[in-house]
Amino acid sequence: MKALVIAAGMGSRLSPVRSDRPKPLVRLLGLSLIERVILTARDASIREFVVVVGYRGSMIKEELGDGSRYGVEITYVENEEWRRGNAVSVLKARDVLKERFLLLMSDHVFEPSVLRDISGLQPDDEECLIAVDRHPAGYVDMDDATRVMLEDGRVVRIGKGLPEYNAVDCGIFSCPVSLFNVLEESVAGGDETLSGAMQRLADRGKLRAHELEGGFWIDIDTEDALKKAEDLLSSRLVKPTDGFISRYLNRTVSTRISRLLVKTPIKPDAISFTAFVLSLLAALLLSHGDYIAVLAGGILVQVSSILDGCDGEVARLKFQQSDYGAWFDSVLDRYADAAVILGLTYGWWVSHGGGPMTWIAGYLALTGSLMNSYTAIKYDSIISRKRKRPGWRFGRDTRSFLVMLGAVFNQLFCLLVALAIVANLVSIRRLCVLRRA
Repeated sequence: MKALVIAAGMGSRLSPVRSDRPKPLVRLLGLSLIERVILTARDASIREFVVVVGYRGSMIKEELGDGSRYGVEITYVENEEWRRGNAVSVLKARDVLKERFLLLMSDHVFEPSVLRDISGLQPDDEECLIAVDRHPAGYVDMDDATRVMLEDGRVVRIGKGLPEYNAVDCGIFSCPVSLFNVLEESVAGGDETLSGAMQRLADRGKLRAHELEGGFWIDIDTEDALKKAEDLLSSRLVKPTDGFISRYLNRTVSTRISRLLVKTPIKPDAISFTAFVLSLLAALLLSHGDYIAVLAGGILVQVSSILDGCDGEVARLKFQQSDYGAWFDSVLDRYADAAVILGLTYGWWVSHGGGPMTWIAGYLALTGSLMNSYTAIKYDSIISRKRKRPGWRFGRDTRSFLVMLGAVFNQLFCLLVALAIVANLVSIRRLCVLRRA
């Protein structure tokens, strides 16, 4: 299925932040709005796009190109009458769309799941599907939103300023090619808005609602909405499998760092490697045995742990996730964990002795930490299918935080013993849980 993206308007309400750039090219966390729409649709398995351009359309064409760098194919349609209503922009694509298509707005940010759901439905040949939200979030501008009245799953009235409504339009449609005939009728009748054509479909009983069930979306028309979208996308970086330290400490810092990193060309793998190098430096400091060096090493372990969250955050914000990137980060994490525990063990042995017990505690702590990470992969996959968020979780974030505490109080041997006991017990517990599951 192809996607038609409307990107012809000027977007004057975003003028304070867009300078002389057209609205679709306004940046949101490292990507333009239209890039986010295209990459979100790509994640929903859409590979062919028709983009209608108008105001400063050459800039949009230059930035997006033919779509090959995004792994998609982009065809452009010119709308020299871009000052007219959005129904005219949709009509301009009539000659290049010969079968059912998705209709998207270039200033709406949403989740791929919304497109997967609506594109997977099988409506009647003449029927149009519209994504609606019965319970819009507080950040939705209801004064500007297109309001919808639903009855028995169908839209009966649609438009801005409806006095009575029970849902809002999310700006996502699955359209038959017969929509172009309705658009032509509506424009000829003097209504050049897309809502006007949709009302005609509704009058004929051909506009069916697809209700969002918790899916995220936001219409970005103003600078306030743009800032809200940044906050919302950042807040959604918290993963269901995050542990207590990661959720309530690390993410509060890492997301702020990531919001800066997305504006640079730095790749997620480079962030992973930087966090790894910091861990090696921390291990070297810990191995010195001197309290000041140990303290610096412990703090650096925590800094590395925070930065280690940024690679995945940047990857998700810029649609740069890959299986290799996740594996690369995981491999570096295991090497970093081993180096840190070796540094802890050697540092305590050099400064306090302890004989074989120090090395035994270090070995058990290393084994437990590695097995803790190994078992977490399978454990998280099982738990995530059963509930959104696991209960108490002893993960790498917690281990790194404990290393910092052990360094602050200069109790490296106690730290090794604690890691040896807790990490191995957690792995055994997971084996029991998985056996029951």
